[in-house]
Amino acid sequence: MQRPWLLFGSARFWILGSADAALWGLKSMKGNCNNFSTTVFKYVTYKELKNLLNSKKIMLIDVREPWEVLKHGKIPGSVNIPLDEVGEALQMNSKDFRDKYNEVKPSKSDSVVFSCLAGVRSKKALDTAISLGFNSAQQYAGGWKEWSTYEYSEKKQEN
Repeated sequence: MQRPWLLFGSARFWILGSADAALWGLKSMKGNCNNFSTTVFKYVTYKELKNLLNSKKIMLIDVREPWEVLKHGKIPGSVNIPLDEVGEALQMNSKDFRDKYNEVKPSKSDSVVFSCLAGVRSKKALDTAISLGFNSAQQYAGGWKEWSTYEYSEKKQEN
């Protein structure tokens, strides 16, 4: 019969040994994290987005469903491309894109910003765009909720 303290010692070694291995793996990954991705994901703030829209140097893509845009409104200058169409839309030829969305299709080097209601779907759209080579793609994580809150407070202050 094994003594209880030996079992405990074996379990302790197994648990700590596993933890040490996991920590070693994390430490070794830390030095090599640049191998995983060379793209820096940028999250645009309300003020940055407003400046970018005023400069007309970006395409803002709202990935909400059309009924949401009709019901709640949209950020001025945005193009509605529902999330489930983003991958296909970004791979369309320029003529088909223009016919369907009434806008010039962005190139892979153009600045594209994705927005939605509150940031979840726009993050998925950003991931899709990055995977398709749109390395300048960004996300406005605040979405329509944040935009409308800021716009309402700015208009209230003007009055």
